[in-house]
Amino acid sequence: MTEDATQTRTEARTDAPADAPTITVNGAPRAIAAGLTLGALVATLTAAHRGVAAAVNEDVVPRGDWPTTTLGDGDRVEILTAVQGG
Repeated sequence: MTEDATQTRTEARTDAPADAPTITVNGAPRAIAAGLTLGALVATLTAAHRGVAAAVNEDVVPRGDWPTTTLGDGDRVEILTAVQGG
């Protein structure tokens, strides 16, 4: 998946309540359910299992920590997908 495709998918909003936490994903605001983990977010945004990196508030989060990294109101998340080619 290209970065443009990831960006388009991140613009889709969830059915979260009006008072739900809001994060920024690849520059776009997104309402999330309380307690959402980075792993769950990445799984909803990309089907890629390899070549994906994620950072929260400008700190790269190792893939092994994604399932236990809980996102909160105001967090800034960047999800990058490596693509092959030139």
